[in-house]
Amino acid sequence: MSTEEFQKEQEFITGLYERLDDLRAEAEGTVRSALTQVASGQQAKLERDVLVAEQSGLLAAFNAGESGLCFGRLDFQDGRQYHMGRIGIRQNDADRTPLVVDWRADIARPFYLATGYSPMGLRRRRHITTEGRTVTALHDEILDLTDTTRTGHEGSAADTVLLAALDAARSGRMHDIVQTIQAEQDRIIRASHQGVLVVEGGPGTGKTVVALHRAAYLLYAYRDLLARRGVLIVGPNPAFLAYIGEVLPSLGETGVLLATVGELFPGITATGTDTAAAAEVKGRAAMADALARCVRDRQTVPDPGIEIEHDDGTLVLDRAMAEDARAAARQTGLPHNLARPHFAFRIIDALTEQLADRIGADPYGGPNFLGPDDIAQLGKAIALSGEVHAVIDTLWPMLTPQQLVTDFLAEPAHLADLDAELIRRTGGPWTPADVPLLDEAAELLGEDDSAARAAEEAERQQRIAYAQGVLDVAYASRTYEFEDKEELDKDASEVLGAHDIVDAERMAERHEEADHRSAAERAAADRTWAFGHIIVDEAQELSAMTWRLLMRRCPTRSMTLVGDPAQTGDPAGCDSWRQILDPYVGDRWEHTRLGVNYRTPAEIMRVAAGVRRAEDPAFEPPGSVRSTGVRPRARAARADDLARTVGRTVADEAPHEGRLAVVAPAALHPRLAAELPGASYGPAPDLTRDVVLLDPRQAKGLEFDTVVVVEPGQILAGSPRGANDLYVALTRATQRLAVVHTGALPEAVREGLAREAETVRPA
Repeated sequence: MSTEEFQKEQEFITGLYERLDDLRAEAEGTVRSALTQVASGQQAKLERDVLVAEQSGLLAAFNAGESGLCFGRLDFQDGRQYHMGRIGIRQNDADRTPLVVDWRADIARPFYLATGYSPMGLRRRRHITTEGRTVTALHDEILDLTDTTRTGHEGSAADTVLLAALDAARSGRMHDIVQTIQAEQDRIIRASHQGVLVVEGGPGTGKTVVALHRAAYLLYAYRDLLARRGVLIVGPNPAFLAYIGEVLPSLGETGVLLATVGELFPGITATGTDTAAAAEVKGRAAMADALARCVRDRQTVPDPGIEIEHDDGTLVLDRAMAEDARAAARQTGLPHNLARPHFAFRIIDALTEQLADRIGADPYGGPNFLGPDDIAQLGKAIALSGEVHAVIDTLWPMLTPQQLVTDFLAEPAHLADLDAELIRRTGGPWTPADVPLLDEAAELLGEDDSAARAAEEAERQQRIAYAQGVLDVAYASRTYEFEDKEELDKDASEVLGAHDIVDAERMAERHEEADHRSAAERAAADRTWAFGHIIVDEAQELSAMTWRLLMRRCPTRSMTLVGDPAQTGDPAGCDSWRQILDPYVGDRWEHTRLGVNYRTPAEIMRVAAGVRRAEDPAFEPPGSVRSTGVRPRARAARADDLARTVGRTVADEAPHEGRLAVVAPAALHPRLAAELPGASYGPAPDLTRDVVLLDPRQAKGLEFDTVVVVEPGQILAGSPRGANDLYVALTRATQRLAVVHTGALPEAVREGLAREAETVRPA
């Protein structure tokens, strides 16, 4: 093994980090300078804020790339040589020569795609393993077999590096895979951002981490578009978002919005819980029609009429007048709140006409003697009448989404009796299934922002007036310097003043307070924001109503959907991609499948696959790339000793390094937690703990070194999609699996374990 090659790479890595330190110092110095200059009045606040934001973004990227900054090298047959890294770094020379190439650059593709059969111009591909700033291993792949030069580090490097990553202990946080991206994954990552791409894959196929790297690639390749519009990543629960939260920052990307469905309505955080049956009803597409009918129900007419007290006598708003106003408002096609002024105007006009006929009527049958100005005054008085507005509020009230959905859930109209009873609720926190209903209600109601726009315009006029005053003062002080008008006019023809360069309106705009929030921050606060791209993980779990919400967030339909119908657990979830996409894009979407399981050892996968085959004999799981030689085990327990048996099993199976998860029905969690001191559980468990207690839905998308599945029979019987939930629970482990049960094991599990594991009875 060549120490010379090690030395070369170590010198390069050392120099690379020195350059990184210099760049970091430059960015920090720029920020300090900007802050100092604005304090001394040498720099405008707006310029300072923009500069600080830019340099802070650079600092975030530099800090993110600190760990494992360089991980590979490409040696081309024509003599070119490029080092690969998480972020691109250039030398400090006139040509800005690349020191490290960003893994997303086109020149980097051979690192992931080249083979001996198709070397893509490569002579050698090197994998560099580092610990901190120290090189610990080199692995070289020879792709040009005619090249006889050897370094002593040759071998099946790709397999060596990949398997080392797969066998590494888990930390409770997902890591990036830039060093081990496989060819099928690279093609997905670099696919065009246009249109809908469906990435289907079974457990452990890497579909989630591929989707995250796709987000990083799209932000690199389409920076101008996506930095402005932003990227939204939707995950199934808070624990999952915490699990994946460090991947994109490690790749230098921090401007992405990660959210659960329950966080997609600004101002609302859905902390409540629905029954599975209630969530299924709320998720049906038919709920959109039910809410639309509820809105129309709030657009009422009197029967037979309403008397309104007025200074000039009682007015009567009859049914025909109200129906005419309602029809006119509905014909506008505007949402409820935006159509309300049209309804109000027709009501006011009708009452004005009624009052004018009464006051101006000629008792002898002649023409009305009121002129247009008189009628206009009557109309103004009616428009200002509190009694009239009270009637309008009754017949066509201004509504908020929260009001409408609260009223709907208290009395679920337009639903079958059984469905209505399932979702009926008065009070309590919002649930994730309520959020799509709130969003639908917001679409139906619309937001009347006329008052806000009027206030904004008034503030703008104030800024213009102030700017004009500044210009006037500047002009007056200039004229004061000259003794006569002739001298002033002569100077004015040669020297431009402030009023010659900028008018008051433009000056006001330049000093308007800028919004320096990132696209992700602004998008999180704006329900109507249109994202440049949306990535949905566990997409098969989303209801039809949730898809309506997401499609509104992405009018261009630039989306990546990641999931596996075989793992669908939510009763409101969709059974096929076509069911999801047909209403929005027809057949204009692309489907690709990942078929290699990098996570789950073959011994465990064979047991899990049996559960799915019991439901679908034609089911084919993804193929596992490795076998650990560790067989899954089962342990029976007495019903009154379940928690202690689980505790003993955890003690026996706990890895020396890494993380262990206990996956059990939620109802058992309090009992089990008592025997698992230090274990984290709840709505948002801390996945970095040594032991985590989850239910099968919470475990989706996660992985642990060791998993203990408790009461698989209860998981199987716990919902209409219980087989899918059990399949998820059994496929979370990277090394070891144990099953603890009190009753009889499900037949598929029993048969699988009989083939793969010995059954251990409690003492």
